[in-house]
Amino acid sequence: MHAASAVAVAATFVWLGMVLAISFLEAPLKFRAPGVTLQVGLGIGRLVFRALNSCELVLAATVLIALVVGGPSTAALVAVVVATVMLAGQLLFVRPALTRRSDQVLAGAEGPRSRAHYGYVILEVVKVVALISSGVLLLSA
Repeated sequence: MHAASAVAVAATFVWLGMVLAISFLEAPLKFRAPGVTLQVGLGIGRLVFRALNSCELVLAATVLIALVVGGPSTAALVAVVVATVMLAGQLLFVRPALTRRSDQVLAGAEGPRSRAHYGYVILEVVKVVALISSGVLLLSA
């Protein structure tokens, strides 16, 4: 395995691990902790997801650069591009809606829960599948 391929594999699995740990473990569990109100949970979530998404951007760039340098298989490149497009969709389309709603809730507004969470989760599941696929394809190359 070339150095660029090793970097791509490592960054892919770090990215996958971060998404699984934050989106599918931390996010739902924080609201079950004693004393965590909706407002506190939203405040924590905003900070955590801002940090996660920043790390994801760095990891996506790292994987893409490593793949360009290392000459990946087309399938691995497509899987990484799918994951990156899902991240872009979350950042450009879903996160702004979630931010608007959390701003309202933090300001004391009541109302129905945001459906934007469903969009975020769908994109997150597709991203996880793409990251698993790209990691496996990179390891088998």
